[in-house]
Amino acid sequence: MKLKTWLLTALFCVVSSAAAVQVSAETKVGVMNVQKVINLSDAGKVAKTHFEGKMKEMQGKFKAEEEALVALQQEIEKKGTAWSEQKKQDKVREFQKARRELQTKTEDARFELKQLQEKELQPILKALEGVVKSFGKKNGYTMIVDIKSGVIYFEESIDVSAEITKELNTAMKK
Repeated sequence: MKLKTWLLTALFCVVSSAAAVQVSAETKVGVMNVQKVINLSDAGKVAKTHFEGKMKEMQGKFKAEEEALVALQQEIEKKGTAWSEQKKQDKVREFQKARRELQTKTEDARFELKQLQEKELQPILKALEGVVKSFGKKNGYTMIVDIKSGVIYFEESIDVSAEITKELNTAMKK
C-alpha cells in the first residue's frame, strides 16, 4: 500500500514538473513603468503642463496672503510688548483667523488640483489600458506588469515602456 502511494506521488510530481516546464516555456512577461509612459506620452506632457500652470496660478493667489500673514506675525513680535494686553490679544486673534482662512483655502486648492489631475489622467489611463491589452495580445505576452507595483527585479530587455508610449501616442490622437 505504501509503495502504491509513493509511486502515485512520484508520478504526480513528474507530471506536475513537466507541466510547469511547459507553462514556463510558453510564458512571456513584460514590464512597464506606467508613470514613465504617462510622463513621456504626448497626452501626458499636455496634462502635466496644464496641471503645472494651474498650480502656479493658485500659488500666485496665495503668495500675497502668505506675505500679509508673515507681516502680521512680525508686527506682533516687534510691537507686542508695547501694545496694551487687549490690542495684543486682538492682533493675535486676527493672525490666527487669517492663518485658519489661508489653511482652508490651501486645502481647497489641493483638493481642486487633485480633482484636476484625476480629470486629466482619466482619459489617458483608459486609453493606456486598452493599448497595453492590445499590445500584449499582438505581441504574445502572457502578462505585462507595472514595475512600481512590487516587481523587485526584471531584465531590462522585457521593459516595454517605450513601445507602449508610442502606441499610447497613436491611440490618443484618434
